[in-house]
Amino acid sequence: MRENRVVIGLGSNLGDRQEMLARAIKQLQPEIRPTTLSRVFETAPWGFNDQPAFLNQVILAETNLSAQGTLKKLKRIENDLGRQPNFRYGPRCIDLDILFFNDDVINTDSLVIPHPELTRRAFILLPLLDIAPDYLHPLEKKSIRDLAAMVSRDGVHVVEEKVIKMENSLLDWGKKTYVMGILNLTPDSFSGDSILQEKDPVGFAVQQACQFVQDGADIVDIGAESSRPGSLPISAEIELERLLPIVKAIIQEKLPALISIDTYKSEVAQACLDLGADWINDIWGLQKDPSLGKVATQYHTPIVLMHNRSKSDAVEKNKLVGSSYSAGDYGNFMEDLLLELKLLTENAAAVGIQAENIIIDPGIGFGKTVSQNLQIINHLDRIKSLGYPVLIGPSRKSFIGNVLDLPVDERIEGTAASIAIGVVKGADIIRVHDVRQMARTAAMADAIIRS
Repeated sequence: MRENRVVIGLGSNLGDRQEMLARAIKQLQPEIRPTTLSRVFETAPWGFNDQPAFLNQVILAETNLSAQGTLKKLKRIENDLGRQPNFRYGPRCIDLDILFFNDDVINTDSLVIPHPELTRRAFILLPLLDIAPDYLHPLEKKSIRDLAAMVSRDGVHVVEEKVIKMENSLLDWGKKTYVMGILNLTPDSFSGDSILQEKDPVGFAVQQACQFVQDGADIVDIGAESSRPGSLPISAEIELERLLPIVKAIIQEKLPALISIDTYKSEVAQACLDLGADWINDIWGLQKDPSLGKVATQYHTPIVLMHNRSKSDAVEKNKLVGSSYSAGDYGNFMEDLLLELKLLTENAAAVGIQAENIIIDPGIGFGKTVSQNLQIINHLDRIKSLGYPVLIGPSRKSFIGNVLDLPVDERIEGTAASIAIGVVKGADIIRVHDVRQMARTAAMADAIIRS
C-alpha cells in the first residue's frame, strides 16, 4: 500500500488550546503517523477579529490513507473533540486542514490541495518554515522559505520553542525487545524504590526517567498505586495528586521514549493523556473500570491488558521472599490463561479499541503459583500465538525469591534469566526495575535469536 506524505495545519482558540492541539495529534494515529511537529505559534485571528487569539501548529505525517480518506479522518477528529458548526473564520476549539498531500494538486467541491490560502497566511507559513523550509509549492513553484519571506509576521509569535521529531506510540513489533522502566510513585513498593521517599520527588523522577532512557528504556511506566500483595487501593484524587506533577515534568523533558501510565482508573488515565502521555498500562485489563476502555478508544491510545486473578484478601506471607498473591482456582492453568487473555482482548475490541492498540500481559505474580509463573515464561510462545504484542514483568518478583531463596534486593540474576528466556519465547516488552542490566540482557538475547 502506498505511503503518502501529508502536511496538516492545526489551530485552536477555544478552551485549553494547547490541550486541543495535543489531543488532535494523538487521535491522528494509527492511520496518520506524525513524524515532525513545528513550534506552536500564537496568532491574531484571521478574517473575524472579535474572538480570542489562536494557537497554530503544522505537522508532517505519513499515511496510507488517500487524500479524501485523510480529510474524513480529520473531520471525524474535529467532531470527536467537540467542534461545533460556525460561521466562516469564526472561533473553534479545533481546526484541522490538509495543506499538502505529496505533491498532488486536487480541486474538488470538498477538497482543494494545496490549501488555497496558505501562501498569504503567516500563521501557516512560519510553522511550515520550521519543518519544511525547502518544500516546493507545486503550483507556485516557490519554496516555503521564499513564500514565508513575502508575508508580514505581525501578530504572530512563538509560544512553544521546540520543533519535535516525533516517535510513534505504536512500536515496530518484532524489530527488537522493547524495555519499559518502572517509575514508582507509591510509598509502599515491594521493591523499595519509591520516588515519594525523596526530598524532591518531581526532580528525582525527572532525573530517574532521563537515566532510564540513557540506560536503554524505550518506555517509562509511571504508577502511583501499589499492586504489592496486601496493599490497599487509593482514590483517584490521591493517585492524581501523586502523578500529575511528575507526569507533566517528565513530558516537558520531551524524552525519546514513550510515557506509559500504570492505572486502572479512567479518570486518572484521561488526565494523564491530556498532559501528553502515550500509553495506558491496566493491571486489571478493563475489569475494574470498564470506562477506561472508552478513554482508550477516545484517545486512540495503546493499552496493556494484564491478566489478573489476585485477591486482596488472599495473600501468602514469607519473611525472606515477601508476600505474594495466592493462586487462583484454575482447571488447566495455561488453557485457562489463554482463554481469559483472549476474552480481555475481545472485551477491548467490543468497546472500540483497535487491535493494533492492544498489548497483552500474562500477569506474572498476580494470582499464580511459583510453578505457574515459571510456566508463563516457558510457554510464552503460546501466549504470542494469540496474535498480540506481549509484555512480561518478572522483575524482582517473589517467584524468583522462592526459586533462589533470596530477598528482593538480590534477584537481579533471577530477573535476567527470566528476561532472557522470555525474549527467546517471544516477549515484545520487558517491564523492569533494573533498566541498564535488563536492557543489556535483552539486547544480547535479541542478538542471538534475531541474527
